[in-house]
Amino acid sequence: MSNKLSKRLTDIVDALPLKDNIRILEIGCGSGAMARELSRRITSGYLLAIDRSAKAIQMAVKGSKKEMEAGKLSFRQAAVEKLELATNEKLFDIAVAVRVGALDGRHPEVEKKSLIKIAKVLTNKGKLLIDGGNPLQEIPLDEYR
Repeated sequence: MSNKLSKRLTDIVDALPLKDNIRILEIGCGSGAMARELSRRITSGYLLAIDRSAKAIQMAVKGSKKEMEAGKLSFRQAAVEKLELATNEKLFDIAVAVRVGALDGRHPEVEKKSLIKIAKVLTNKGKLLIDGGNPLQEIPLDEYR
């Protein structure tokens, strides 16, 4: 599997405010290319990548054995509007979503449910960043907290 990210995804990864011990939630990870790159860039920290597609998660897991063995990356099949953390799972510092239909404005009901779920899994200062800015834009979550 190619480890080469597109320029667009590389720009997005470069724009993320990565720091030590960061916890990242990637929404709509597809085959896991961006998740793998992020897990390589965080020296200490953790990334949970979710996708509603079982097939996408299977592909992501298959291509990410090394990163998963390092303990910094895991995948979960989940629709963002139904996302729940496990009982003792820690909150995330940032959530990032690229080309996620539930957050692109076309499905307002799903979007509202998704934003409520995202706000619940982020720390109080946690940020939701999506594509469509330069290269990212922050979606304010105050009304959902």
